[in-house]
Amino acid sequence: MIIENAMEVEGPWREVFEGTDRQEDDRVDGQDGSPSLALTPPVADGSPARKSLPLSIGHNRSKGEETQATSLPSIPNPFPELCSPAHSPVLIGSPLGKGPPSSGGTHVVKVFGEDSRSRSLWVPAGATARDVCHMLVQTTHCADQESWALIELHPPLGLERCLEDHETVVEVQATWPLEGDNKLLFRKNYAKYEFFKKPVLFFPEHMISDSADVTKGMTSSELIQNLLNSGSCPEIQGFLHVRELSRKPWKRACFFLRRSGLYCSTKGSSKEPRHLQCVADLEDLNIYTVTNSRKLYGAPSEFTFCIKPSKNRVRSRDMKLLCAENEQTRTCWTTAFRLFKYGKQLHCNYQLSQSTRKQEGLLPQGAKRCVSEASLVAMDFSGKAGGRVIENPREAQSAEQEEGLTWRKKTALRYSLPNTCPGLRSTSIHQTQAWFHGGLSRREAQALVEEQGLVDGMFLIRESQQHAKCFVLSLCYKLKTKHYLIIPCEEAGRKYYTMDDGVTLFIDLLQLVEFHQINRGILPVCLKHPCVRVAL
Repeated sequence: MIIENAMEVEGPWREVFEGTDRQEDDRVDGQDGSPSLALTPPVADGSPARKSLPLSIGHNRSKGEETQATSLPSIPNPFPELCSPAHSPVLIGSPLGKGPPSSGGTHVVKVFGEDSRSRSLWVPAGATARDVCHMLVQTTHCADQESWALIELHPPLGLERCLEDHETVVEVQATWPLEGDNKLLFRKNYAKYEFFKKPVLFFPEHMISDSADVTKGMTSSELIQNLLNSGSCPEIQGFLHVRELSRKPWKRACFFLRRSGLYCSTKGSSKEPRHLQCVADLEDLNIYTVTNSRKLYGAPSEFTFCIKPSKNRVRSRDMKLLCAENEQTRTCWTTAFRLFKYGKQLHCNYQLSQSTRKQEGLLPQGAKRCVSEASLVAMDFSGKAGGRVIENPREAQSAEQEEGLTWRKKTALRYSLPNTCPGLRSTSIHQTQAWFHGGLSRREAQALVEEQGLVDGMFLIRESQQHAKCFVLSLCYKLKTKHYLIIPCEEAGRKYYTMDDGVTLFIDLLQLVEFHQINRGILPVCLKHPCVRVAL
C-alpha cells in the first residue's frame, strides 16, 4: 500500500474517535460502524496525555470474550460494498446455508416475461410479490392492472408455483441454488383468489371430510363459505397416487388434509388415529404443480403436484410427489394447502386486491360482491312503461337472437372515418388486440389457459391450423378448455364471421368478442378474462 502526503506529527497528540467516548465505552472499533480518525491538539488544562502501551493477552481468556481496543485505530474500508457481501447492493440472495439475506439495502430481482425476455429491478429487501408486480405493471404500461402474479419456476424439476402477495421475493430467492435455472416469471393468474367467489367449484362435496361436517343444518356451500370468510378451510380427504423419489413405483393411498398436517391412512380409507400416519407439517412446506410429470417422473396422469420444505433449497430428494385423477381434484388439494398454511392472510390479500381494484375504477364503488351469471335476467325495453323481465325461456332466446341481428345491421363508427378501407381494417383489427395470439397451436393455447388460472370465461382467439382463413375461440369452462371454430362467410358482397352457421354474423372478430362479453350466444359462459402476454 502506498501512502501519499505522509505527515510526521510531533508533540503530545491524542487519538479521538468521533461519536464515541473511550473513558465510558470500551467497545471494539468498528462494531457499530467504521469509526473516523481525527487529530486534535492537547487539552488546555495541561493534563498529561496517555501514551500507547502494549496490551498483554492472558492465557485464560475465553474465546467469545470481546477484544479490547488497541491504540492503533482500524482504517475504514473505502469500498465496503465490494468486500462485504452482506451489504452489497447487487446481492440477489444469501448463499445456501448462510441464513436469510440482510434486512437492509436494495437488491436486484430479475423477472422474465412469457417471451423469454427479462427485466432487472432494484427492490428493497422487504419487497413483496405484490410490490414487484405493481412495479412491473407500471414499467411495462399494462392496459389492465389486475390478476398479475409472480411465478416461481424450477425448469429442471418441472416445478412451478404462484407466489402469495405477501411473500418476500428476496427471501424466496435466497433458497435457490447459486447455480441453476430457477427464475421468476411475470404473468396472469386469474385463479389466485377465485375460490373466494366460487367455493363449491373448488371444494367438491365428496372431498369434504365427515369430521368437518358440524353444520347443524347448514348446507355444504354455506359451511365452505363460512370457513373461507374466517380464514379457514374444511378438512379434505381423497385418494392420491404418491411417490418418493427414492422409490420408483407409484402407490395409491387415502390422504387427509387437516390444519395439523397431511396424513396418510395405512388401512384403506380408515381415519382412526391408530391408522393415520403424519406425512408432512404444512407450516414449513411449499406446494408446487408439476409440469410434464409423465415424462419426468412416470406419473399416472398429468395432474401432479408436490410438497417440499420451504426453507431448504429445491432438491429432488426433498420432494414428495402426489398425483390426482383430474384437474378439479388437484385444484382442491392445492387450494386447501394454501388456506391451511396462510389462513386469514389469504383473505386479507383478497380484500386488499378488491379494494385496490375499486380505487383504480376497475369495479363500481357500490359493488360489494361479485355478481353471478345466475342473477342476470333478460329484459324487454320496447314498451312505453319501461323495462319488463322476460320470464318465458323461448321469448328470451328469440330476444337474444334479435339482439344478435341488430349487431349485424349496425355499422361501426370506426369504419365511417374518411380515407379508410373497411375491408382491410376488418381483416387486421383483431391483430392489435391482447386476446389474439396468431398461429398458436391447440396444445399451446390449452397450456396458456391452464397457466393463467382455468377460470370460467378465460378466452383467446387464434388462427386455425386445420382450416384456412378460419379462426378458433379457445374458452375455459368448468376447468376445461373448449374450442369453437370461427368461419368467414360472405353475404351481399360483404365479409362476415360466424360461429353458429350464419345465424349470427359479425363484421370482424372484435365485434364478435364484444358481443359475447355481454351475451353468451352459443357459448356456455360469457367472455370475461382475456389471456394476455406482455413483453418486458
